[in-house]
Amino acid sequence: MSRKREQKMSFDKVGGNPALRELMSKAELHRQAEEQVLGALPEELVGGVRFLSCHDGELILSAANATRASQIRFRQHEIMASVREHELFRYVWKLKVKVAPPRFREKRRVEKQPLSKENARLLEEEAGHTKDKALREVLEKLASHARD
Repeated sequence: MSRKREQKMSFDKVGGNPALRELMSKAELHRQAEEQVLGALPEELVGGVRFLSCHDGELILSAANATRASQIRFRQHEIMASVREHELFRYVWKLKVKVAPPRFREKRRVEKQPLSKENARLLEEEAGHTKDKALREVLEKLASHARD
């Protein structure tokens, strides 16, 4: 059974709770509003932008970085004209953009660069000049890891 279907079934079970039902309807309204606002934005600005709220004619958006926020502010009149076409945003007169960087970023996997033949030769040369036996062994072992 899919996860979405499981969620829907669990919400059906607690359907008698009016507070939960009201919360779910508000969440659905917010989702629809966000869909309309993002649909009104130019395609190149949609990525990294979220709809936060719309109260008293003030539309508030969230951008992932300052560059995207500046681009939205620069085109705010065009965006507001496009958003006003929807019944829900008919009276929007002000656009506010907040910068909210994403909380988590995928960590890039660090790729180790193989040791070049030249660096391996230099390590072996340094090992030959070293008097400390343990250090010499370590340097020779490092030099053996050179790429072929």
